[in-house]
Amino acid sequence: MKKFVNLILICSMLSLTSNMVLAKEVQKPKTDKKDKVEIVKPDNKKVNNRQEKKKTAVTQKAKKDSSKEAEGMYETKFPVINSQIEYSEMNGEVTLIDCIKLAITHHPAIMSAISNSEIYKTRIGQAWSNYFPTVSAGVSYSRNDMLMTMGGAYSRMMTQKYNMYYVPTLSANLLLFDFGKTKANADLARRNYESSRYDAEMSIESVIYNVKVAYYNLLFAEIQKAVYEDTVKDFELQLKQAKAQYNIGKKAKIDVTTAEYNMGNAKVNLIKAKNTLELAAAQLANAVGIPELEGVILKDKLNTKEYQVNFKDLLSVAESSRPALLSAKKKVDAAEMNVRSAKRSFTPDLGAFGSYSHGGRQVDSDYGYQLGVQLNYSSMNIMLLKKQVDEAKATYKKYVADYEQERQNVYLEVKSAYINLMNSHDSLGVSKLALQQAKERQYQAFRRYQVGLGDAIEFKDAENSYLNAQLDYYSNLLDYNVNAAELERVIGAPIKESNVDL
Repeated sequence: MKKFVNLILICSMLSLTSNMVLAKEVQKPKTDKKDKVEIVKPDNKKVNNRQEKKKTAVTQKAKKDSSKEAEGMYETKFPVINSQIEYSEMNGEVTLIDCIKLAITHHPAIMSAISNSEIYKTRIGQAWSNYFPTVSAGVSYSRNDMLMTMGGAYSRMMTQKYNMYYVPTLSANLLLFDFGKTKANADLARRNYESSRYDAEMSIESVIYNVKVAYYNLLFAEIQKAVYEDTVKDFELQLKQAKAQYNIGKKAKIDVTTAEYNMGNAKVNLIKAKNTLELAAAQLANAVGIPELEGVILKDKLNTKEYQVNFKDLLSVAESSRPALLSAKKKVDAAEMNVRSAKRSFTPDLGAFGSYSHGGRQVDSDYGYQLGVQLNYSSMNIMLLKKQVDEAKATYKKYVADYEQERQNVYLEVKSAYINLMNSHDSLGVSKLALQQAKERQYQAFRRYQVGLGDAIEFKDAENSYLNAQLDYYSNLLDYNVNAAELERVIGAPIKESNVDL
């Protein structure tokens, strides 16, 4: 027994040692082989010009149909704006309304949302198709060779040892009544379609918001570029003054060096402002969905009129117009219809059927037909149907909770957008006053430097203060316009502006 145990231990040690050696060999990296680089070869498939032309025509037609649908959905909420417009009619100059019109009919996101809505619309007809007859037609031919179990003279007497049959058949089935299952499914499909329409509206309003933000940012970028250009001119004028006064001995060389340094910084900021302007133009073209829009001239300016808003009224409008909230409500209705549909799965189907066959040994040998009515339970699994009802009920509870969550989100978003608009409104007055003071200080500092009373540091501080005051004011004005656009997006309707200037 002891020898047997020792033998087992020795075998175990040998097995462990061999596994360790094998593991080391596996973990050892292979450095002698290089990874093979695979290059994807270009597709040299010949282009079918006729097929590509047909695809392009189909795409253009679908885009035109979707554009008309988007126009109709948009103009129900914004009837004062006619969305019929073409880019070729603008002559390189666009207003904000022009950009919105173009985005409505050209942006791919809107086209996608409209097409998605059409998908749900077709499912309504698919649900009602249960009441349409299903027709089947076919023809069969068979040749049956008979097994001969007798021989001799009897088998030789038979002229034909096989049978041929021609059987053309036409049959139809029609659902007469299914105790409301089809209607419930059609109602469910309709609610889902209505929900998708609100989703499309939400996509339209999101695109409009992005267009407005991009348009306002491009206006701000143009203003910022003009501000930096004026700053460069001011520092160039200061440099001329510093050189002139240095030449007559009134100023030290350090004033000239400081003026050159200030002008260099101003030019760097101007270069950055030009790049920002170019990027903002590209973002506007992307928001509209037309790349050619990048080089246009903007007709509008940042709005300086005060918006007339009240939080309670805004919240009331949001609850009746916000597409996301209305879509969530339709999903609740659809889930309720789904519960009704699941419960009616326990009921049978009442249908009619009929078939006609004509054939036999010859095509016109004989005929036959069949007519009838049947009450049918198809795949009656009580356990499965019960769990499907439970699933439908749980789904309904989920969508009810989602609707409540969306309602709370609407309240929060409206409140947040309203506060942001009021904050930017109040900040405008302060920044406007600061701009006036900074401008006066900059003018006084320049006049003092002209007559030799001020120094370069005083002028630089005044110039930078004036620069920052301008950027702060226009930045607050930009925020005011963007916050107004955000408020329109979250309530799902336009807000009114007054004749009061800010």
